[in-house]
Amino acid sequence: MAAVPISENPRLAPRATHDHLPMSQSPTQHAETLVIAAILAGNTHLFHDLIRPYERTVFSMAMALLRNPQEAEDVVQETFLKALRNLHTFRAEARFSTWLVSIALNEARSRLRGRRDFESLDDDSDEARRIAPELLRDWREVPSEVLERLEIRKLLTEAVAELPMIYREVFLLREIEELSISESAQALSISVASVKVRLHRARIMLQRRLAPQLRRLAPKRRRFLW
Repeated sequence: MAAVPISENPRLAPRATHDHLPMSQSPTQHAETLVIAAILAGNTHLFHDLIRPYERTVFSMAMALLRNPQEAEDVVQETFLKALRNLHTFRAEARFSTWLVSIALNEARSRLRGRRDFESLDDDSDEARRIAPELLRDWREVPSEVLERLEIRKLLTEAVAELPMIYREVFLLREIEELSISESAQALSISVASVKVRLHRARIMLQRRLAPQLRRLAPKRRRFLW
């Protein structure tokens, strides 16, 4: 997508052809600080360069939360427009990507609150209370040759989409976008301890959902490392 001044491109395209990178692999904080300073000085045409590495990431996150392509695109548009309007409030103590994802999460949540099937962000379900620490294993330790199979990828995507919202959010930030525990806490406006607990529960839920199917697809492996 060609770089177009923001004033001429109010609907920033969310799905450019730029390669998707986890937010942990975003441009250096120093480089982004320089670009932000230039934008605030009047070079608004640079805003596209600033947000381009995150276009597909923000869309993917919005899609995972909302499960509706049009709504996800609307969230992307609103996220970037709000980021531009409020760029002067950004403080460089945090990474720009962390600040950006917090805007996207808030926008997605506001849309979810208008739905009849809205999931509470204060989940205290029996499922969450029954999770035992000894069940925890790292989902990423499933053999790579299995995860590379299209069917397994599809199962994992579906399983993540079925997680309660508070667990889906933290799983996406930590395991997909590879934000640190601290950065995830900042983006979600929760404590570090809450991030750890929610991630723990998300992994357990995925284990229970996926383990039987993974054993069926890889019968020769007698025990998965999770």
